[in-house]
Amino acid sequence: MGEPATAEKTTPEASNLPFLFQNYDRAALLEALRKMHLIRQFEEGAEESYMRGLIHGTMHLSIGQEASAMGICLPLTNDDQITSTHRGHGHCIAKGADVSRMFAEFFGKTTGYCAGRGGSMHIADVTTGNLGANGIVGGGLPIAVGAALTAKRLKTGKVVVSFFGDGANNEGAFHEALNMAAVWKLPVIFVCENNGYGMSTSTARSTAVANIADRASAYAMPGTIVDGNVLSDVAEASHAAVERARRGEGPSLIECKTYRHRGHSKSDRNRYRTKDEIDDWMTNRDPIIRYEAQLAEFGIATRAELDAVRASVAKEIAEAIEFAKASPAPETADLTNFVYTEQA
Repeated sequence: MGEPATAEKTTPEASNLPFLFQNYDRAALLEALRKMHLIRQFEEGAEESYMRGLIHGTMHLSIGQEASAMGICLPLTNDDQITSTHRGHGHCIAKGADVSRMFAEFFGKTTGYCAGRGGSMHIADVTTGNLGANGIVGGGLPIAVGAALTAKRLKTGKVVVSFFGDGANNEGAFHEALNMAAVWKLPVIFVCENNGYGMSTSTARSTAVANIADRASAYAMPGTIVDGNVLSDVAEASHAAVERARRGEGPSLIECKTYRHRGHSKSDRNRYRTKDEIDDWMTNRDPIIRYEAQLAEFGIATRAELDAVRASVAKEIAEAIEFAKASPAPETADLTNFVYTEQA
């Protein structure tokens, strides 16, 4: 994360390259790949831990959506803030979270980000600007507006990003948040990760407009549609929206067209999607495969170097799971600690 590194161009023909390769140096490009692998392997590790009975409850995986989370967070600094969703592990990692503490939170351990009390859907990491995931559909939208109002009133220069899914665009909170942000010209970016389905209902059946970004015009803000599985396209849209917000010109709406490889949650039997549809997205539109192909095409990394990134992440994930397993569980006596209210 951080400002684009322009001092070092990746090739002499940089002006012909996609946005990402023009504006970020080799180290930043490879770090983006590392974090995309970290998101993917974290969720695969969480899924495996669930199957082994190490994690209880459900989870909502964003496998297949890594470019959306990473691309949006690339132009952000640690001072900038985000609000997340029930499918928020990728946002958390893209913003700089430690996967060891994330796994500890999954495992309900005291070393987790929320001392084991939040679990999958309520991880927060305020040190990196992550104001928290949210189990309520659309619940992060008004929180982001409040954070952006604070940033404007205190003149902190912070930008706030609110991630939400396609299902949330039909919630009242979505319309109220966009209207208020536009009226007050707040430094907030609304990011819809449209994976095509709100639980088991397609956007074609639930949403009147063809593109959710089309709704931006009703609130006098730019609406941008990007291929959410192409990292450079997402980063370019995010960079433009961040710069607009920092200039005091108000909010933007970005719609990332993407796809989740897994079901809505662990209880989803996936009967509303065809095998051909899922296979097409996994085989032909996988964001990590596409980004690795670009890195190789533009001479940023060899196949051996790309494999080394994947292997190093696998080691980090294995160590993180062991950290979580070895961490202490909360004591019963501490049950009422770290909660907002308790009975007198």
